[in-house]
Amino acid sequence: MQSSKILQLSVALAFTIVVVPILIAADELPKAPDAHVFALTPEPGYFTEPGVAVNPMNPQQVVAVFQDNVHAAYSTDAGATWHVEDAAPKNYRVSGDVSAAFDNQGHSFVCYIAFDKLGTFNYWAHGATRNGIFVRRSLDGGKTWEENHIPVAEQPSAAGIPFEDKPYIVADNSKSKFAGNLYVGWTRWRLEDSQMVISRSTDDGKTWSKPVEIDAHPGLPRDDNGAAEGFDGAVGPDGTLYAIWSQGDDLMFVTSKDGGKTFSHARAVLHTAPIMFAIDTLDRANGFPQIAIDPKSNRLYVTWTDYRNGDIDVFLATSSDRGKHWSAPIRVNNDAVHNGAEQFFQWLAVDPVDGSVNVMFYDRRNDARNRKQIVVLARSSDGGRTFSNYAWTDEPFEAGGAFFGDYSGLAAYGGRVYGVWTEQPAAHPPPEKSEAEESKNAKPKPRGTVVKVGTADFHGAPGR
Repeated sequence: MQSSKILQLSVALAFTIVVVPILIAADELPKAPDAHVFALTPEPGYFTEPGVAVNPMNPQQVVAVFQDNVHAAYSTDAGATWHVEDAAPKNYRVSGDVSAAFDNQGHSFVCYIAFDKLGTFNYWAHGATRNGIFVRRSLDGGKTWEENHIPVAEQPSAAGIPFEDKPYIVADNSKSKFAGNLYVGWTRWRLEDSQMVISRSTDDGKTWSKPVEIDAHPGLPRDDNGAAEGFDGAVGPDGTLYAIWSQGDDLMFVTSKDGGKTFSHARAVLHTAPIMFAIDTLDRANGFPQIAIDPKSNRLYVTWTDYRNGDIDVFLATSSDRGKHWSAPIRVNNDAVHNGAEQFFQWLAVDPVDGSVNVMFYDRRNDARNRKQIVVLARSSDGGRTFSNYAWTDEPFEAGGAFFGDYSGLAAYGGRVYGVWTEQPAAHPPPEKSEAEESKNAKPKPRGTVVKVGTADFHGAPGR
């Protein structure tokens, strides 16, 4: 993602967090039940684009990942304490665009891009040098990571190579014949277009198949509206892989019923307003979609954000027939329509145990100037028909032009919800310029972001 294009090399973090839980209160919204927030980064830096995953084999184990460069935090007590380690590759200067997953063996994976330097700003394939998509494995729930990373797709420096970007990893934790499969989908920037491609692993992430293009036709070649971007995937109880992404003003959808060997013809299933947009005080923002499935009902859910109502809102649509037909979109944020308040950078998680639909997003409804945001968690226990909104944080903060990346992260299991996001502290000393900042040809961005992880527990207090 663009965030990775401006990453700065940071001093490697390797520490154990002394956790002081912050109890959350809110004036305008009800407090998320049993909510706590922890800082994963002790000092501000270029920290963005986090992800989080829960081990279905042992829900006490949780892994949260974030970038600049790749870092991974783990918890062995359902998020009560966290420990952070440097997980960046040693053979590339820059790494990021992270995502995390646990497979059906309880092994955890962090997926990321890595490169040395960039070509033309936003036209990433022009002048691209060596780059690729990689995974690292942890066989002990994130405590330690294998020394060598594994290439999913790697491009050596040569004229005209593509730039591999924005990957997301998905695990098949069903009991089907494809159980244990791993999938990574991403955008392949070429000089003439952008492709949506996917690779699979059937051997616990040790080897990966040749990427398969899954879009009906390529998108535009710039990292902007019209490109094929924002891959996300979900696996049903029968092992069917469902994938979604944005292209033009549509959300594109494909399925694979044979473990990722072949895919259905990509088709537009939901029409949106433009998926990239400007937000006051923020470097850039987008409404890239996510998809999730309730394994008990087989109901599919998709979330995204757009500005069809003037200000930016979070939307959700559902399908009860495996993606053939989709409901009309509903607003997830429950403030007044057309009130000028932005809600953005949503992430979706469906709890596989209780079937609740959880959506996290930044929310500016309490700031009349529409500049400061809090983090809100919305929850539905009626199949996505209605949502309750809860304040996960109550201290509004302003982004101040900093780069927040392209996404946040959310996971849910057994009524316990884990969110991870980027904030900018109210005041902090400016960090010194890094070697990477001096060497990048992209315009330096304001620094001073931190990554926080929140927990909430709805056991005994289900959303309505």
